[in-house]
Amino acid sequence: LSAGIYNYLFLAQRALLKITEIVRQEMDGIGAQEMLLPMLNPAELWQESGRWQIMGDDMFRLKDRFKRDLCLGMTHEEGMTSIARGELRSYKQLPQMWYQIQTKFRDEPRPKSGLLRLRQFIMKDSYSFDIDAAGLDVSYDKHHGAYCRIFDRCGLNYTAVEAHSGAMGGTQSHEFMVASSAGEDTIVICTKCGYSANLEKASSAAQAPLQPDPEGDFTPEEFHTPGRKTIAEVAEFTNLPETSQMKSLVMVGDGNPILVMLRGDHSLSETKFSSAAKVKEIRPAHPEEIREWFGADAGSLGPVGVKNMRVLADEALRGRKNMIAGANKNDHHLRHVTPGKDYQPEFFDLREVVAGDTCPRCSHPLSLEKAMEVGHIFKLGYRYSDSMGLRVLNESGDEVTVIMGSYGIGVERILSAAIELYHDQDGMALPASIAPFTVVVTPVNFSDAALRKAAEEIYQTCRATGLDALLDDRDERPGVKFKDADLIGIPYRITVGKKLAQGKVEVVERRTKKTTEVPVAEAAQFVQQHIAAATQASAA
Repeated sequence: LSAGIYNYLFLAQRALLKITEIVRQEMDGIGAQEMLLPMLNPAELWQESGRWQIMGDDMFRLKDRFKRDLCLGMTHEEGMTSIARGELRSYKQLPQMWYQIQTKFRDEPRPKSGLLRLRQFIMKDSYSFDIDAAGLDVSYDKHHGAYCRIFDRCGLNYTAVEAHSGAMGGTQSHEFMVASSAGEDTIVICTKCGYSANLEKASSAAQAPLQPDPEGDFTPEEFHTPGRKTIAEVAEFTNLPETSQMKSLVMVGDGNPILVMLRGDHSLSETKFSSAAKVKEIRPAHPEEIREWFGADAGSLGPVGVKNMRVLADEALRGRKNMIAGANKNDHHLRHVTPGKDYQPEFFDLREVVAGDTCPRCSHPLSLEKAMEVGHIFKLGYRYSDSMGLRVLNESGDEVTVIMGSYGIGVERILSAAIELYHDQDGMALPASIAPFTVVVTPVNFSDAALRKAAEEIYQTCRATGLDALLDDRDERPGVKFKDADLIGIPYRITVGKKLAQGKVEVVERRTKKTTEVPVAEAAQFVQQHIAAATQASAA
């Protein structure tokens, strides 16, 4: 319909409804209660939590006829907290888990990648309310287990990775990621011990410097580096590798300048920087700002002598000595700069992990993969309950703040991930659990009375035994029918054709193309048994 806004026609809607039913069953299974909150929210709710300002241009905002501010909900932490604030009074009412399956809105700057980055999307969002951190751990684990069952039942190969909480806030989160070259995220994986994390969250031990630091207690010494502005140019000029250089980046966090120091061959993770500096809005400093604050241009900056601003350094610089850094004087650098001696930084994990870095748990080399996110769970802690005044009485009669969790699944993302995982040159090959239909009964000539009668009987038997069946009663050539069934991803096709004279039909499995002749009376049972076997193998 428009960028990031889609119509879902008959077949897509059937698949999406199957996905939502699986989600609903598993959420009900852990004791969560389904609700439905309005998409349209008053600004006051979001102002209470502080996210009215934080969400910026990502939020769809509007005014009613009385000029009152409203927004279209992106998530519903505020709405659910407001309900809990009005309903919960005592620890005896806890724990609670509430969920909804509802349309959400996000004003994406660049809607793309089909169903992965939408401006209007369907989401299962749930929220837990507990009396203490131990209770939150239980609710979080219940959701983690439910998510695993949901994605297993939807036929996805997924990995639960450590993740950054972002604008949601909170203390811990995991993303459920499906490896795919079409994914917009990057995950870091250790194939030895199983460590996995989103690139924004991942940590590692940096690869060793290419050359040992010079020994000795030297004073920083200025030297001329005419026209050398990049790390690579300075490395070539000094005949020292990039691992012996210090990279200086000037960031602005919540309006204040912050100098960030990295090893020359490393890149800054803005997400890690934002968390470490405890700032919400970040951007690189403008050239004129850099010149005003340092008296030099980018390419000649360094930490020695810097005052009136914070200096953050990546952990890879801890313990290093006698490195090269900018002199805060155009076309000049310093040698023999030692972090902790010549400048006093705050050390944090600030850099982006790269393939080949060593695992923080077992020291095995890490690998990177592209992936798409299908679910995200958060330990929100007191982020919303504190700001919005959600309190109850504990066993001692004291008023305490409720601790919360938040848990989201993208319904369209599950469908998109399944299509990415299971397709070939003929179309989709969807898992039976979420395909628009489980089986299609295809008479090769619907005008033939015998073939039509047999096909209709098989179709009715399939439906009577619980199979989600489709009867292809079109007056089309067999090849057209077969192609269409393959294209839309129906897992099984029962072909009623010339073998009927022998009392048999052909059952074709979409994914493997395997064809099996079975007696007419056993066709529905054959498909059921294959689905049951595939489900059991998937669960194992």
